[in-house]
Amino acid sequence: MDNSNYPENEREWKLIEKLLYKMQDSDRRERRWRIFFRVLTFAYLFFITYQLMMTPGCQNTSLSEIASGDFTAVVAVKGPIMADTPTSAQHINKGLQAAFESSAKAVLIDINSPGGSPVQSGYVYDEIRRLKALHPDTPVYAVISDLGASGAYFIAAAADEIYVDKASIVGSIGVIMQNFNVEDMLDHLGIKARTLTAGENKDILSPFKSLTETQKAHVQTMLNEVHQQFIQAVKTGRGDRLIEDPAIFSGLFWSGETAVRLGLADGFGNINSISRDKLGAETAHDFSHKVDPVEELLRKYGANLSAGALEELQAKSQTQWH
Repeated sequence: MDNSNYPENEREWKLIEKLLYKMQDSDRRERRWRIFFRVLTFAYLFFITYQLMMTPGCQNTSLSEIASGDFTAVVAVKGPIMADTPTSAQHINKGLQAAFESSAKAVLIDINSPGGSPVQSGYVYDEIRRLKALHPDTPVYAVISDLGASGAYFIAAAADEIYVDKASIVGSIGVIMQNFNVEDMLDHLGIKARTLTAGENKDILSPFKSLTETQKAHVQTMLNEVHQQFIQAVKTGRGDRLIEDPAIFSGLFWSGETAVRLGLADGFGNINSISRDKLGAETAHDFSHKVDPVEELLRKYGANLSAGALEELQAKSQTQWH
């Protein structure tokens, strides 16, 4: 028997053995990941089922209440109204749709917000008017607690009636665009800003240069257009209940007591008193759309996870093909 090539055979066997160990280790890792994702999927499905079972408007609602519609449906507008937040038009409108589709005596919009995006507020205003047209027998009341200003009042104006507390802050029917200029400070420090543009007005709101009169007039025209849209929405919603006073649309805000005198609100009350005393419904159920925390987590970290997965796939591809 010739053993002259035995060392080479031994090296080959060691390489084969090492490869087998790697394959076995890879299989173990894949099994662990499969188990992990199965557990994660089960946990997610369990959470979704729990959320559906505990959806506001369904919990603690008796069969007699559902049959008789002896409750009011509440949709909250709490905090700044902005895209990609729990108080975006997308989330508020989902709650409104569910509320109108229920058998509630009325839809109550529970407002405590300083306002926010005119676009998001406009989306909600339009959706309220659309749903009112589809459900003409379902009254809509806006109830302002601490604050119902700017875009939040824009939304309130779509309701049939608005109720406030005497100390609520109401109004601020105006549009604002804030900017600052540090040109003089940079000159004092001996710093020169360099900004290259294609389009002479591309840096119109740069903090490193002053606006020209033409640019300032352009921005002001745009703000005036949005302001007129706001004014028209309020006039459409409030009608002849508004008194003739230009200050109403000046951006000022008032106490709830003054807001009633100006016609910006119809009376005093809160969610419970409106449900109980005005509508005769002892129960008010929250139909606000709840953001799925798992969905929010995936939204926030989805891009990073996707990038990581892509890098891993690229690395495996390089290992296999190079």
